[in-house]
Amino acid sequence: MRTYVPKKDEIEREWLVVDASNQVLGRLASEVARLLRGKHKPQYTPYLDTGDFVVVVNAERVRLTGRKREQKKYYRHSTHPGGLKVETAREMLEKYPERVIKRAVWGMLPKNRLGRKLFRKLKVYAGPEHPHEAQKPKTYTVSA
Repeated sequence: MRTYVPKKDEIEREWLVVDASNQVLGRLASEVARLLRGKHKPQYTPYLDTGDFVVVVNAERVRLTGRKREQKKYYRHSTHPGGLKVETAREMLEKYPERVIKRAVWGMLPKNRLGRKLFRKLKVYAGPEHPHEAQKPKTYTVSA
């Protein structure tokens, strides 16, 4: 028995639109990461990019459970002395709601060149509009 490996021209990629309204952040991020990797397809191969393009809309309406809005902190550093910046999830959602979803999905992708390639197929928008109508995206509903 031989292992099936899909060829480049056999891999079909779709554009999927996921609505983040009233979705729990972690559950949404894990489903988006699954779609980006292609684990929902029968020709999934761990070391190949078989996934779809994912457009997440309404990022500002994502839900955090418990007291995470006040307690969850996002850290970044400018690499200069004293350059540590800390923001709570509430501040991040008010200023940059796209980054909250992007960071959650990034944490669920592989940390190698394949993960970076997959991450470029993720498009996140704060509101309901997105500029990808020309790709004829299909709506994908995440089960709550």
